[in-house]
Formats: sequence, structure tokens, C-alpha cells
Amino acid sequence: MMKRKYIILLIIFCVLLALDQGTKLFIEHSFSLHEFREVIPGFFAITHVQNTGAAFGLLAGLPEAATIFVIISLIAIAFILAYFRWIKEGEVWAPLCLSLVLAGAVGNLIDRFRLGGVVDFLDFQYRGWHWPAFNVADASITIGVILLAIKILWGEKKEAKEEA
Repeated sequence: MMKRKYIILLIIFCVLLALDQGTKLFIEHSFSLHEFREVIPGFFAITHVQNTGAAFGLLAGLPEAATIFVIISLIAIAFILAYFRWIKEGEVWAPLCLSLVLAGAVGNLIDRFRLGGVVDFLDFQYRGWHWPAFNVADASITIGVILLAIKILWGEKKEAKEEA
């Protein structure tokens, strides 16, 4: 029987990868590049953009960006898969967090191989403040990292209290 941590990985990975790639394909076929459609005026729009940089367009102008981001993604994927072997069987948070990050990394890596960049489309703004467009993979990575940081910080505080 498959261990629970691998079941968590498989389910989260498959669902998020399908959601990420499905939404990107929908955007590519339904929106012209740079097409902007307001969904909630002054707050949320769908915008088809191609991001050749890192998350939120960082380092997009760097000539070697595509190669660097593919290498970083492959290293992160290898690290996550290797680390999974050492996760204790009863843990839920670590497999959940790492599955989110893995799904996002693979989703954006597929785009980089397929298109040379990443399809971004979720576009938020508020009172003149504009957040760079992102996608399901970016959100998955961000949520996974935040939850992992909370787990690490909360776990250290809990261990410190138990030792006292």
C-alpha cells in the first residue's frame, strides 16, 4: 500500500498541475496577448501576459533568464523529490507544502519549455496599487512556501515550549 505522504503528493500535484495548465491553455486560446478584461472594476482583471522572468516578472530582461530559471526549477524539483523520502510518515504539513511548491514549479517549467516563458493572467489592483500578474502555479508556490515557513516557525516555538 502506498504511504500517505505519497498519496498527498500525488493528489495535490495532479490536481494543481491540471488546474494550472488548464487555466493557462484557456487563457492562451481565449485571450490575445496583452488583452485585458476587467472582472471586478478597480480590483481584479484577467490579462494575458507572457512572463520571461521569475515570479512577478523579476529579472525578465536578463539575457540568460530562461536558462537560469529552468536550472533553478530542475534543482528545486530534484530537491523536493529527494527530501520527500525523509518526511516522517505521520506528517501532513510537510508533504502538503512541498506538494504545492512542486506542482507550481513543474507547471511553470512546462511553460518555459513550451513557450520560453510563463503565461500569467491573474491581475489585481487596488487604489492605484497594482500587483504583477501571476498564475495558479505562482500562487501554489507562494502558498506552499508561506505554509512551510509558518510550520517551521510554529514548530520551533512549540519545541521550545516543550523543552522549557
